Amino acid sequence: MLAAERQRFLEDYGRIRQAEGRGSDDPAYYLALPYQDLTGRLEAQWRMRARTYRFFETRILPRMERDRPLDLLDLGAGCGWMSYRLSLRGHRAVAVDISTDARDGLGAARHYDSKFSRIHAEFDQLPFAAQSFDAALFNASLHYSSDYRATLRAVKGCLRPGGRIVILDSPVYRLREHGEMMRRERHQQFFARYGTESDHIRSIEYLDLPTIVSLARDIGIQWRIHKPWYGFAWHLRPFKARLKATRPPSRFWILEGSFA
Repeated sequence: MLAAERQRFLEDYGRIRQAEGRGSDDPAYYLALPYQDLTGRLEAQWRMRARTYRFFETRILPRMERDRPLDLLDLGAGCGWMSYRLSLRGHRAVAVDISTDARDGLGAARHYDSKFSRIHAEFDQLPFAAQSFDAALFNASLHYSSDYRATLRAVKGCLRPGGRIVILDSPVYRLREHGEMMRRERHQQFFARYGTESDHIRSIEYLDLPTIVSLARDIGIQWRIHKPWYGFAWHLRPFKARLKATRPPSRFWILEGSFA
């Protein structure tokens, strides 16, 4: 990403996140994530994030641990809450983010007493030696990539044999056209509210099943799809959309990838 493009994105991203009510002056806020939003501003979103993380921590991570600490890459780490949680389990986590913001980016990791590394970097330009990690976790972040193949190839080079890629909290659609409809709606909403379309880095913003299949073919990834339970209201969203003849909603599946 060009420096000017990066700076423009960070300025707009920071302004939007601040307007959404991200972050807090209270250190206890960060220690409670993802299970509580002590500000009360984004409770529904954090409730979903908590369910995603709990599923990952109880159903996926134990299969990777095998009674030993892991080297884990937390990509799009934000304030570092996931790296903090992983470090409490004894793992060596590295939090990577493009933002160093003191409330919503890596700067906020100062609130955690558990030790984990913080690296200011982009997905496609990771400053790590080959075979440095056991797993790479995209923490509600892969959809910010502008080129999934470049991003996943960069991450693949950092993984040890048998390593995993785990994609958490990125929207998934069955068809690309539904993802494109969401993009247009989102850009219109952002422009009306914030005066920007939020696409200065041309991020893709969603995954779709044909793309997931093509990534498997092109990069040699074997996917395992997990479907956490987010409650009846969330489960009924596709049926309500059909009744109203509106765009199908996104799924928030967890994609676990290994390499052939």
